[in-house]
Amino acid sequence: MKNYLLLLFLFSFAFYSCKSNQKTDSDEMASNQSTQQADTVETALGPLILPKPFATKSVVNQNSMEEWPEGKMPTAPKGFTVTKFADGFKNPRWTYIAPNGDMFVCEANTRGSAGLITLLRDKDGDGKAELRETFLEDLKQPFGMLVIGNYFYVANTDGLYKYPYKEGQTSLKDVKGTKIVELPAGGYNNHWTRNIITNKAKDKIYISVGSASNIADHGMDEEVRRANILEVDLNGQNEKIYASGLRNPVGMDWNPITGELWTAVNERDKLGDNLVPDYVTSVKEGGFYGWPYSYFGQLKDPRMDGEGADLVTKAIVPDVSVGPHTASLGLTFYDADTFPAKYKNGIFVGQHGSWNRSTLSGYRVVFIPFENGKPKSQPEDFLTGFIANQDKSDVYGRPVGVTVTPKGNLLVNDDAGNVIWKVSYKK
Repeated sequence: MKNYLLLLFLFSFAFYSCKSNQKTDSDEMASNQSTQQADTVETALGPLILPKPFATKSVVNQNSMEEWPEGKMPTAPKGFTVTKFADGFKNPRWTYIAPNGDMFVCEANTRGSAGLITLLRDKDGDGKAELRETFLEDLKQPFGMLVIGNYFYVANTDGLYKYPYKEGQTSLKDVKGTKIVELPAGGYNNHWTRNIITNKAKDKIYISVGSASNIADHGMDEEVRRANILEVDLNGQNEKIYASGLRNPVGMDWNPITGELWTAVNERDKLGDNLVPDYVTSVKEGGFYGWPYSYFGQLKDPRMDGEGADLVTKAIVPDVSVGPHTASLGLTFYDADTFPAKYKNGIFVGQHGSWNRSTLSGYRVVFIPFENGKPKSQPEDFLTGFIANQDKSDVYGRPVGVTVTPKGNLLVNDDAGNVIWKVSYKK
């Protein structure tokens, strides 16, 4: 019996020592990183100082939704007016305005997606939608939309679909679409959005596809054709990877001065409160932007254990940091003339807000001033008031899509508040 108890004691000691050593090794990696000096990288707006990984603990901070109080609106800068353009949606995540001015709103979500597209039409040009129809339904988490010629394109989470379409048509509910590009739909479900944009010649479509995980948690075999922007012909053929290493690119638009493609990117989680900042950047054809091996150029993610060294040497530093864990999703250049001159050709960014920071960040729309086609100064608050109580992590809404109307107003999709806000300016 004594021998048995001795063996049991020795086994238990060895087991818990092993568990303790594993924890110590993990803590030691975090400690070694957090005690080193901060990193500095050179962005388009000058030096960006970033803390070392694990300088602070990774925190789960989920928001709680509150109803918008009666009469309360988001807050815009002096001189701007905020009104409720439309409501009564189920997660109105994105708005696309067709060449004829029709507005298409995708209603989709991570879970319990409505899976439909709603058409809004302002027939008399008074800034209000008199016509509202269900345009498409029974879709699988739709997001990006395009009208090119006589076709309506929809990017569902599992593929790019093409529908025959006539300008002014109010419904495609009885029209069968064709899947022209198969897209990977599994993995980390918060990266389900598939945005699409066409080029000036309207002979290519660009598709943003987010990663299947935080940092290739299940191996790179699960990340094939993900964390990329893809380029295809209008029939879905001749696919190529336009740019890679983009953890979750969502909003895309063309720089009206330089013609460059720009995108908003969600960066990785679980490295601490202030890592890694989300960013907006010009997208270089064939460029690699670091994910999952590094971030902001050659700053290596310690969790990748030195993998991908050859790619890290080529990693491009993004142009503009828009803050850590902001979930920056929407992006549009303001190329209209209605707003004051400082906004001309700058970028609006919809920040949905994230869960991985002790203090809520995001939950706003920011503006980045540009000059001669280049970022001029740091992002500044444009539309705020979405956070109800910072201490309790209560929020009224979560902005996503930002869209410039033909009259030069800005539409902001608040998918959690189920509202589309309109921001206007009267000279």
